[in-house]
Formats: sequence, C-alpha cells, structure tokens
Amino acid sequence: MLDVTRLTVLVAVARHGSVTAAARALHYAQPSVSHHLARLEAETGSRLVQRVGRGIRLTDAGRLLADRAEEILGRLAAAEAELATHTGLLAGRVRLAAFPSALSTLVPAAAAGFAAAHPGVDLRFTEAEPPEAVRLLRGGEVEVALVFAHPDEASPDLDGLRHEPLLTDGTNLVTPPDWTGDRLADHRDRPWIGGCERCRARLVTACAAEGFVPDVRFTTDDYVAVQALVAAGMGATTLPGLALAAHRHPGVRVVPLPGAGRVVSVALLGEPPDPPGTTALVAHLRAAARS
Repeated sequence: MLDVTRLTVLVAVARHGSVTAAARALHYAQPSVSHHLARLEAETGSRLVQRVGRGIRLTDAGRLLADRAEEILGRLAAAEAELATHTGLLAGRVRLAAFPSALSTLVPAAAAGFAAAHPGVDLRFTEAEPPEAVRLLRGGEVEVALVFAHPDEASPDLDGLRHEPLLTDGTNLVTPPDWTGDRLADHRDRPWIGGCERCRARLVTACAAEGFVPDVRFTTDDYVAVQALVAAGMGATTLPGLALAAHRHPGVRVVPLPGAGRVVSVALLGEPPDPPGTTALVAHLRAAARS
C-alpha cells in the first residue's frame, strides 16, 4: 500500500521542481523530503527521480506516479469533504480559488452572505488564474474554482470536472478621456498597455481582427495600475467588466466593445451531491453573479 504522505511529497516535488521548494511548501525539513522520496522508491521498486546538476527531475515513472497521486489526493480530499455532510453546516471548511477581478467583486459579496448564514464554517480563498485554479481543484487543495474563458479560445482543462456558467463578462476599450474613437482600430497609431500574457494575446488577436498590430509599450496585470497609466495618457487598453467593477479610475473613458467578452464559470470536482458547504458557497456565488 502506497503511503499518502510520501505521495504528497512526490506531488510537491513535481509541482515545485525541487526538493528545497517542496520542503518549503510542505513546511518539512529538506532531509525529510529526501527520505520520503527514497522510501517511496523502495516501496514501488522504481526510480522516481534523478539528479540533474544541482537539482532533480522526475523520471517517466515518477511523472506517471505523480500524476496519479494528484488525482488520488484530490479524491481523498473530496471523500473527507463528503463526510462533512453528516455534520451539516455547523462546522467544516470550504476553500475557493478565483482570479483577481472575481476576488474583488463576486467573491466578497458571496462570502458575506455565506458567512452570515453559516458562521461556523471556515471559508478560505486563494488567488489563482484559471489554469492554476483548476490544478488546485484537481489536487484537492480547494473545493470550488472560479474560471473564465473566451468563446473563441480553449477553456481551462475542465475534462472530468463539473462546471456551470455564472455570467458573461464584457470587454471594454479604456482610453484617456480626450482620445476619441470607439473602436480598437481608431487607436491603431497610439501606444497600448497590455496585461498578463494571456490578456496580451487577447489584445493582439482583437487588434489583428481590425487590421493592425498594437504597439504595446507597457505591461502589467494590475488593473489599478493599468487605469492609472491610461489616465496619465500613456496608452489605451482593454479590460473586462469585473476589473472595472472592482476599481474604476475617474480619469478614464470606457467604451463597451460589442460581441467581446468572457464566460465566468464555477468548477467542481466529483459527482453530486456536494458537501453542504460547497453547495451553499456555489449558491451564494450564483446570487452574487446575478446581482
């Protein structure tokens, strides 16, 4: 029988890329991580890691076991959560991963309602972009994940997960107040401000559809800083509605772009019924999305 603690160590090494980083993430001593890896290799009769320079990497067998271990740990966490159904909502824990603009808008509204209705439940949040949120969900580190995808792009890897659309979040052109023009192409000769790598790719694609390549001179995924740069006349940008709902700089001009937007969804692991805490949190997220 494989030891769950050793599987947890292997997953941490796969996730963080080194024994040192895994030890830090698990709050273990580094020799303890090395010991668990050695014992796991002895249990399986397979070489799971190999040294590369001063670090290590997983062998093919190690990668296979790490992938399966992540699924196993996720299932164990789900089983633990399901047992909480017998205690109702007087106690327990619910964890949510969500991207920044959702954490600034949907989540506080949902959390306030949840906490008022179920004060005995420990509600925790983690900031994570959709791919990371899905990984946390599969690994059993959260029970609920908020993700988004644009209609013309591949969704985060939701295979095997249950997911439900909550809202469509429109995209907006954001410019200094004295820049005229309601289309991206009206600002083809202006400087642009890009966000994260995924957001910049969306911007470039949208501009390409209007026949030009944006001159991206500044890059930041902080939507407060983006709007401050726009207000200072440093460039134009695009932002989703949730980012503007979280923070709207008084010195910018905002124009909704027709037909553009992303679908925000809630994702869950495992078959229903969900633990009461998970079910209640999703209900409050739905209510927050409607409002």
